[in-house]
Amino acid sequence: MKQLFMGLIVGVMSAVSAHAADEPVVIGDVAMPLVQSSAAFQQVEKKLGKWEGKMTQGLTGAVIDVSYEWRMTSGGNTITETLVEDGVEMLTTYSDKNGELVVQHYCALGTEPIFSVSSVSDNELSLALDESASDLHAEHESFVTSMKWTMQDGNNNAMLFTNTIMLDGELTENSALLTRVE
Repeated sequence: MKQLFMGLIVGVMSAVSAHAADEPVVIGDVAMPLVQSSAAFQQVEKKLGKWEGKMTQGLTGAVIDVSYEWRMTSGGNTITETLVEDGVEMLTTYSDKNGELVVQHYCALGTEPIFSVSSVSDNELSLALDESASDLHAEHESFVTSMKWTMQDGNNNAMLFTNTIMLDGELTENSALLTRVE
C-alpha cells in the first residue's frame, strides 16, 4: 500500500512539474518567459519531495541521520535543497545558466562551493567542483568537492548519495542511502 501511495505522489509531482513547465508563470499581469530546462535540471526534478536516510561518514565511520527536501521555486526555474545532517541544516540551490546546471552549496563548513555537471543520465547525476567559479584552497579551507545521486529503483523512491569533502587537507567520502518519505 505504501508503495502504491508513493507511486501516486511521484506521479502527481511529475504531472505538476510537467504542467508547470508547459504553462507560463504570471506575476500580476506580466507573463514570465518560458525557460527550457537542461537534462541535469530535469534529473534534479526527480528528487522533488522529502527524503530520509542514514549517512556513513568516511572519515570516522560514524552513521548519522540525514534528511533532504527538494522544492521548486522561482516559477519553476530554481530548485532548493534543504539538507539536515545530524541536526545541522544546510542549503543547496540548483538552476540553469546559459543551458547548463549550476549548483551552489551553502555548507556547514563555512564555504560556498559552486558545482557543474560532470555527468548526467536517466538515473544518475554527478557534480564536480567548478574551480573557475569557486575560489577554495585545500591548504586552508574545508569544502565539498563532488556530489553524486544514483536512483536505486524504477519508481524514483530510493537513491544513493555520495559526496567527497576536502577536510583539513584530506579528501574523504560520505555515502547515504535515502528513501522518499513524501
